[in-house]
Amino acid sequence: MNLSIYFLLAVLVLLAPFALNKRLDAQVKRHQEAKNDMGIHQFILKTVDGRPMPLTQFKGKVVLLVNVASKCGFTKQYDDLQKLYETYKDKGLIIIGIPANNFGGQEPGSNSEIAQFCKINFGVTFPISEKISVKGSDIHPLYRYLTSETSNRKAHGDISWNFNKFLIDQNGKVVARYGSMTNPLSPKISKEIDTLLN
Repeated sequence: MNLSIYFLLAVLVLLAPFALNKRLDAQVKRHQEAKNDMGIHQFILKTVDGRPMPLTQFKGKVVLLVNVASKCGFTKQYDDLQKLYETYKDKGLIIIGIPANNFGGQEPGSNSEIAQFCKINFGVTFPISEKISVKGSDIHPLYRYLTSETSNRKAHGDISWNFNKFLIDQNGKVVARYGSMTNPLSPKISKEIDTLLN
């Protein structure tokens, strides 16, 4: 072999790791984009009684995610959430209550206490997850996704208080976000749900 071939081989050996890293970076980026395309369906919660609740089971459904608390001024919204659920559940709406103790310590109970509270006081029949964190250093991955500008350009930003609401379309994408002051029976929520379901 002449010197030019040796030189070429040496250059290829030196450049190979860079080319490999570039390919790996591209694969990681494609994987992340594919996950983001799944929206909330990429996540798994647990039910309030500890069973896995993969959100993929709600593909094709409209979902309203609500971070809830038992000792909040907005707790009475459970009643309206149940009414909304009864109105739309047979048309394709799922409501998921997500207990969180991030605001004023207003969800101090255990998962079993939360389940009992919801059933006895409001007759809740929509799914309730186990208690998670929706803000801070221990934020659940679902809420990191929901509040991140990178993954949710439409309605990102920290959860402000209990009973923030995310309306999700049949493909797992955020369509709208409503604050605590927006009642679940608000015409703007019903109108958006009707639009998605029709």
